[in-house]
This record gives sequence, structure tokens and C-alpha cells, in this order.
Amino acid sequence: IHIRFIGNLSVFSKDLQEKMENLDRETASNPFHLNIAINYGGREEIVHACKALIGKGKTDIGEADIAAHLYTAGCPDPDLVVRTGGDTRTSNFLLWQSAYAEYCFTDVLWPDFTKETLWEAIRAFQKRKRRFGGLNAPEKADGVL
Repeated sequence: IHIRFIGNLSVFSKDLQEKMENLDRETASNPFHLNIAINYGGREEIVHACKALIGKGKTDIGEADIAAHLYTAGCPDPDLVVRTGGDTRTSNFLLWQSAYAEYCFTDVLWPDFTKETLWEAIRAFQKRKRRFGGLNAPEKADGVL
């Protein structure tokens, strides 16, 4: 698993930042991704990406530019976001990336979330018709489980 830490990591000690960077680098060749959100906010992430683009002198900024400068750059967008604990809000989490994600809301608290709870969410997801913003848009080829 490629382990990445996403969020504003500048608040952590240089030693801890180096350890996170080393783990990211050492696992970078692995095919699966685990993003660990620490000091993370979706709005802050988008602002961070825009500031990086402005810093590079970009004046004509498109969606691809922003996506390439998010903390999750290089990772596919999520197809399914599971929200535990009975909350029915995004809570500033992966705002850009989850634009076309399906959401599953459950009253189950995270510590009580089981393999069966996950399978329930996946089965519900598989029954949905995804349109990716269009009325009759075809299904996304890489979004199949």
C-alpha cells in the first residue's frame, strides 16, 4: 500500500514531517493507496492548490490544473464515500474529489464499523445508476467494483 499523509502538514515538527515523507517515498511504488488525513480540510486543500498554481505564474487555471495540485494528486477520485455516526454532511472532506462520488450514510459509529457494514455499503453502491453530472451520461468504465 502506498501510504500518503494529506493535509496541512506544516504544523508538525520537521522530524515528523520527514518521517511522513519517508514513508510516502518508501511505499510509492505500491499499487494501492491509503491517504491518511491529518490536519485536513477540503476548502484549505483547494486554496492550497490555487496558491501553488498562482505561485507558478498560472493565470488561466482549469480543473485539471487544480486536480494536479491537490493533496491527492495522482490518486483516483473516490467512487463511494461512507459517512458513519449518523451524520449526513460532507464535513469539509475531499470536497473536490468527491464531486461525483456516491455517498452512503450509516448510523454505525466508526469503531463499530464491520466488514459486513462495508459490504452493505458496497451492495447499495452497486445498485446505483451513476451519471457523473449528466442526465444520461454513460457509466464510468473504471468505476466498476
